[in-house]
Amino acid sequence: MINNSLRKPKKLFSAIALTLGMVLSGLPNAYATLPAISTGDNASQPSLAPMLETVLPSVVSIKVEGTAQMQTNIPEEFRRFFGYPDSQSRSFTGQGSGVIIDADKGYIVTNNHVIDNADTITVVLNDGHEYKAKLIGKDPQSDIALLKVEDAKKLIAIKLADSDKMRVGDFVVAIGNPFGIGQTVTSGIISALARSGLNMNGFENFIQTDASINRGNSGGALVNLNGELVGINTAIIAPSGGNVGIGFAIPSNMVKNLTSQLIEYGEVKRGVLGIKGNELTSDIAKAFDLDVQKGAFVSEVIDDSAAKDAGIKSGDVIISMDGKPVDSFAELRAKIATTGAGRTVKLGLIRDGKEMTVDVKLKNSDESSTEAKSLHPALEGATLSNGDVKGKKGVLIESIAKNSPASRLSLQEGDLITGVNKERINNIADLRKIIDSKPSAIALNIVRGDSQLYLILR
Repeated sequence: MINNSLRKPKKLFSAIALTLGMVLSGLPNAYATLPAISTGDNASQPSLAPMLETVLPSVVSIKVEGTAQMQTNIPEEFRRFFGYPDSQSRSFTGQGSGVIIDADKGYIVTNNHVIDNADTITVVLNDGHEYKAKLIGKDPQSDIALLKVEDAKKLIAIKLADSDKMRVGDFVVAIGNPFGIGQTVTSGIISALARSGLNMNGFENFIQTDASINRGNSGGALVNLNGELVGINTAIIAPSGGNVGIGFAIPSNMVKNLTSQLIEYGEVKRGVLGIKGNELTSDIAKAFDLDVQKGAFVSEVIDDSAAKDAGIKSGDVIISMDGKPVDSFAELRAKIATTGAGRTVKLGLIRDGKEMTVDVKLKNSDESSTEAKSLHPALEGATLSNGDVKGKKGVLIESIAKNSPASRLSLQEGDLITGVNKERINNIADLRKIIDSKPSAIALNIVRGDSQLYLILR
C-alpha cells in the first residue's frame, strides 16, 4: 500500500501534501528564455545539465514502512459492551524525497508527513546505495523532519540559498522522486512569495512555484539556477486531483532555522512574540489612518510577553523583521515561530505614521508539539502558549497539525483551555501540574468563542 498524505484546505480546491509528491504545471517555453549557463561544446544551447551534475547527488529518495492507527466509527458504549478494541492498526509503505544538508554528519531534511508513523526509514542515494536512517527530530507544525544516516560514504550536501532574496519570476528547478519512478527534474519559476491562507494548519509562509512536481516529491529540493536550495517541496493545489501548476515549498531560511534546533535539541523550541493581530486590510488601514498597505497589524499585546517588554503597542503595524519585509501577519507568525527562543530580533514597525525599530528577545512559551505531547499523548500535534482572551487566562491552542492526535480530539485553533477537572488554570504550568498528578480522568474546560465545552482526554 502506498502512503499518500493529503492536505485539504477549506476551499474549493485541495492543497495536497506530497508524501508521494507535489503537483505543478511546467513552464511551456522556459528553456527558450533560460540563460545560457552550460559550458563546453554545447555552450550555445541553454542547459541546466552542468548545474544539475553537482546538485542531483544531494537529493535522495526515501522509503518508509510503518503502522498507523485506524479510527473506528463504533460509539464508545458499544465498543465497551461488545469488547471491541478502541482502534485497529494497519501497516503501510510510502515514498518521498529528501535533501542532504550536512555530508559529514549525514543529516537529511524531508517533510514530516513523509516519515510520520514510520517504523523503518530507508534512504536511497542518487547512485543507488541504500542506508537505514534514524529520526533526529520533527516539527509537525512546519512539516519538517530531520534524518541521519550512519557510515554513508561520499555524501554531497547541498548549499542553502538565502530564500529572502528570491524574487517572483526567478527560475527554479524541482528535484524529487515522483510516483517512485526515480529521480526526476522539472523547471519553472517562482510564482509568489510568502503565500499563506491555505488552511493547511501549522505555519504557512510558502514559496509558490509552477515547476511540475507530483506525488513522491515531498521533501525534495527546489533550487535556483546556481544549484542552491531555496525550498523543500511540500504541497499542491489540485481542484480535481490534476496538475494545475500551483505548488508550495518551505523556504530555505525556515528550513535552516528549524533543522539547527532539531540538531541541537531534538525538537523545536519556538520563539514567542506575544501579540494578537490581523492581516492589514484596507478597512483597518482606513480606520487607523495608516499610510501602509502591507504588514502585520497588532490588535493586542499579551502581558508579560516579549512584545510587551520591547514596548510594542496595540495599533502598531510590523513591517519588517531583521531588515527583511513582513507583508502579512501570517508571514510574521511563521517567521517568529521558526526562530529559536531566546534569540533577539529587530522588528520594524509603524506607529502614529512614523517608522521605528525595536529589539525583541523572544521568549519560550513551552509551545512545541513535543512538549504538548509530554503533557498528554492526546495533545500531540498541538501548539500551546499561555493565553489571555477577553480577560480570561488559560492555555491557548495556537495551531494543530493535520491528522494528529490533537486534531482527532476535536480541538480547534483559538480554543482556550481555562480549567481541568473543575480547577481553574492560568497557564501551561498549571495545566502540567494537574495532568502530572495523574487523575483517573481528565476533563478540559474549553472556551471557544462565546461558548464553553468539555473535552475528555484518554
